Amino acid sequence: MRIEVVTAFPEFFTSPLQTSIIARARRSGRVDIAVHDLRDYTEDRHRTVDDTPYGGGGGMVFRAGPVFSLWQKLELAAGHCVYLSADGEPLNQQLAIRLSRLDRLVLLCGHYRGIDERIRQQCIDQEISVGDYVLTGGEPAAWIVIDAVVRLLPGVLGNFGSALEDSFQEMLLDCPWYTRPAEIAGLRVPEVLLSGDHDRIAAWRRRQALRRTFERRPELLDEAMLDEQEEKLVAEWRRQSAARDSVETGSDHQKEGS
Repeated sequence: MRIEVVTAFPEFFTSPLQTSIIARARRSGRVDIAVHDLRDYTEDRHRTVDDTPYGGGGGMVFRAGPVFSLWQKLELAAGHCVYLSADGEPLNQQLAIRLSRLDRLVLLCGHYRGIDERIRQQCIDQEISVGDYVLTGGEPAAWIVIDAVVRLLPGVLGNFGSALEDSFQEMLLDCPWYTRPAEIAGLRVPEVLLSGDHDRIAAWRRRQALRRTFERRPELLDEAMLDEQEEKLVAEWRRQSAARDSVETGSDHQKEGS
């Protein structure tokens, strides 16, 4: 897979690209990552990539000219071109999986107030948001996409099964994990994990993942693949939760009336 990043601040990526799993993936040839400096495609001696917006308003806007020039010279339209934007499709595990199946992924990092709308019209195939918050630029968002995608490429992780068991892989949060020692500070590892019974361990982990998802991100369960027993279990948890909420609400009303 080839990933190309377009940015006015290429130094942002220098250290991350030389670190940990991403660095190993590059060295092994699992992924080829190139960072293109947008300022190299400007025509003025100040290497200007932004300008004030037509119609007034605060902030600066990426000019279309340098982006169009870069896209044409590097033939980036041949790849799948993504603009990191608060307007975009939310990044989730399913989207990361789809992106990991591409041969060529292009990431445009916006900055300042935004980009000339004609860049969207001419160059962009998809917009992606990494969350409902504002960043100073698209560089951190692009790195999140890179990290989420590269770890899914075959051979990148030493144990690909660990990627298949990640949170959100099946629309469930991950189960609790433990390592040695078996007891510390009076806290013991659950006995089932010490049993050596792999079927029991798998069942325990699945139930713990369901429970954690129900407690922290219950909306994910609407899209999760559950068998009949799991659906009944979740329905019972919901019934119990509704009953507790009803008791607590009645208690609050009694306190208000006293």
